[in-house]
Formats: sequence, C-alpha cells, structure tokens
Amino acid sequence: MQEPAVAIVQNFIKRNEEGRGKLPNINSKYSTEGRSMRSGKLWAMMLLATMALPVAAQAQGTVQGAEQGAAIGNRDAGPVGAVVGGAVGAVTGTVGGILGIDDRPRFHEYVAHQHHTSYRYGDLRVGSVLPPDGVTYYDIPGEYHVRGYRYAYVNDHAVLVDPRTRQIVEIVD
Repeated sequence: MQEPAVAIVQNFIKRNEEGRGKLPNINSKYSTEGRSMRSGKLWAMMLLATMALPVAAQAQGTVQGAEQGAAIGNRDAGPVGAVVGGAVGAVTGTVGGILGIDDRPRFHEYVAHQHHTSYRYGDLRVGSVLPPDGVTYYDIPGEYHVRGYRYAYVNDHAVLVDPRTRQIVEIVD
C-alpha cells in the first residue's frame, strides 16, 4: 500500500529535477529556481503525508501513532518524512483514541462478557482520578494493542486508566 505512494512522490520529485536540467543553487537567497525546487519538494512531502494518512489511521493512540508514523515516514522519505509521518500519525492516533477505532467495539464486547461488578463513582469523565481503594483494575489483553494502561468498570462503563495516577484516559462506550 505504501510503495505506490512513495513511487508517485519520487516520480514527482524526479520530474521537477529533470525539467530544469542542472540543479539550481538552492543556497542562494535570491535564486527563484532554488525556491521553486524547495516548494516542489514541500508539495511532494505534503502529497506523501496525505497518501500515508490511511496507513497512519490504523495507529493506536497518540504516542503509538506518532511512533508508527515517524518510522514509516523515515523509511519512505528519510528524516523529513519522519517528521511529517510522526505529526500525521499523532493526529490520526488521537482521533482514534488510545484503544483505536477498530478495537473499540470488540473491547466493549470483551468487557461485557467478563461480567465485572461496576464501581459507583460520582463524576465519570476523562481526567477524573479514581480512588486507590474499592476500584478493581484489570489488565488489557494484548490483542487490543494497548500498552501502559489498565481498565476498570465504572458506572457500567469500561474506562481505560493510567495505573500510575489512576486517571481515566478514555471511556469506552
């Protein structure tokens, strides 16, 4: 899936370079050819980022999205691709949440089949800190690709919790 996108961008850059014959001096601040060349590469990187968006959308959460996007961008386009891929991956990972768009329904069903007793808590919202006693925290199975979090069943909702702070980071409905 990635290879065609990279080929398109590489062909775009190659056509820009071949159309000018000799490469311009891009260090000259008065060189219009240099500015044109830089803007051509910028457009190519933007095209690559746009085409990589569906792949990055599979990323799970902001951190994982940034890591995966940077790795894919670095592999396909070098250091600049890593920066662009990391940014795109972080944004799409945040949109999907920590659990990820595809895993949410399966995880919700998984928790429902566990028949956990629900802990009653007043203000259930992302950012709330659960008490250290009374709440049962469960491990998240590896198949959901979530590292560093646990889940609890609060007010009849599965919530993802940072185990160090007991802060709710995501409510899974």
